Amino acid sequence: MQLNSEPDLLLKVSQGDEAAFAHLFHTYQNRLGAFVMQLTGSRPLAEEIVQEIFIRIWEKREKLSQVEHFHSYLYTVARNYSLSFLKKLGKELAQKQAWEMSMATRAEEEDTVIRNYRRIIDQAISELPAQRQKVYLLSRDEGLRQAEIAERMAISLETVKKHMVLALRSIRSYAMAHPEINILILVLATPFSI
Repeated sequence: MQLNSEPDLLLKVSQGDEAAFAHLFHTYQNRLGAFVMQLTGSRPLAEEIVQEIFIRIWEKREKLSQVEHFHSYLYTVARNYSLSFLKKLGKELAQKQAWEMSMATRAEEEDTVIRNYRRIIDQAISELPAQRQKVYLLSRDEGLRQAEIAERMAISLETVKKHMVLALRSIRSYAMAHPEINILILVLATPFSI
């Protein structure tokens, strides 16, 4: 492309001449990339920023005819955009790290809650009469159906049903006597939000 001066090139770009814009881009792309890379320390980031800068120049091309020193203008835009971009990136990274830390803390809290919940339920089970405790554990821990429990323990199905009802009632009463379990259940049921 033959142009007499940079102002002519900028005028053509400001009028929407895509060939003139391509020439402008190729003229400054590598030098601007090296400058931005010094600011960011990252080649891929520098390439992304340079592309974004030229997209913005194209979007606001009408103002280019008013620019007297394009080189200075371009490097000022690049510096400002790069610093703004790095600041935004730093803020996003800090937010991500804060979120990850809060999720780790939340997971630890949930583990503690679950352990405490399990401890209270285990205490309630341990206080059940022996046969009622055995019926409950065969049902909950081994997953046996009531008929299988009756057969294994050589007791009637009705006795198994009665033991299960009484076991659940006792465990529930024990849990209600420990208000911390209600708080634990509430904590587990509360959705997490940032």
